[in-house]
Amino acid sequence: MVIERKGTGMMKAAVKETAALRNGVEMPLVGLGVMHMYGSECVRAICEAVDAGYRMIDTAAIYGNEGATGKGIRESGADRDTLFITTKLWVQDASYERAKLACETSLQNLGLDYLDLYLIHQPLGDIYGAWRAMEELLDEGKVRAIGVSNLNIGRLVDLAMHNRITPHVSQIEIHPFYQQTGAIQEMKNLGIQPEGWAPFAEGRNDIFQNKLLASIGTKYGKSPAQVILRWDVQRGIAVIPKSSHSSRIRQNYDIWDFELTAEEMKQIAGMDKGRELFFEHDSPEMARMFGNYRIH
Repeated sequence: MVIERKGTGMMKAAVKETAALRNGVEMPLVGLGVMHMYGSECVRAICEAVDAGYRMIDTAAIYGNEGATGKGIRESGADRDTLFITTKLWVQDASYERAKLACETSLQNLGLDYLDLYLIHQPLGDIYGAWRAMEELLDEGKVRAIGVSNLNIGRLVDLAMHNRITPHVSQIEIHPFYQQTGAIQEMKNLGIQPEGWAPFAEGRNDIFQNKLLASIGTKYGKSPAQVILRWDVQRGIAVIPKSSHSSRIRQNYDIWDFELTAEEMKQIAGMDKGRELFFEHDSPEMARMFGNYRIH
């Protein structure tokens, strides 16, 4: 497979490591998250990521960077059908009537004809009405797969049980300190692909200096970050590490040439604290904060 890049001629594309979603769509297991990246920084990071082998880019309406994300996609020179683009529906638009309009707005911002994955961003608003609209967007070919983000496992099971289409993907907080083993098993039972945000716990608890991760990394000539990402993909979890630094972008994708042993996987499992480090998405405080946040 070759990709033609503007101004650089032809180059060999990296082999993609993917998971097959329930509807047959292939989803890369490692992508670039672009939260808090804007303008030229976002464009450059996407171009660097595509050059390094990434084919999945994750953004959201609330990030305010869909325009820059679209520009980065175009300037990367990658053929559209080789990419997997995700964006997310914000709470303000979580209803049947507004979800379709929001999807069209995101497509216009991104400069795309379709999305590979469209997610409900938060478990707030009329998510059941929004889900019916997303099922129709899937039927219409506006999106190739649909899913949710930040739903607790009970609400995810409920959504799956009482709708025509079960979510293809569920994106939640996953890192060594919050491994969500039970939730991930339930997702797999339902045929839902788990995807983790904040795989590095945003640097909390000195994760990059963790002695266990560093020791395992030394064995393979890898960094603690690479060990974490390899641990994720070996669990069958898609991940979206965020970085705008060229060297880290490339390092985060360079995880396909080693494999953790069963014992090493077990050791990392022992790091689990069993609770989230960021938002309690079902709390009254989060419901009020996110529910009142307007993006238009």
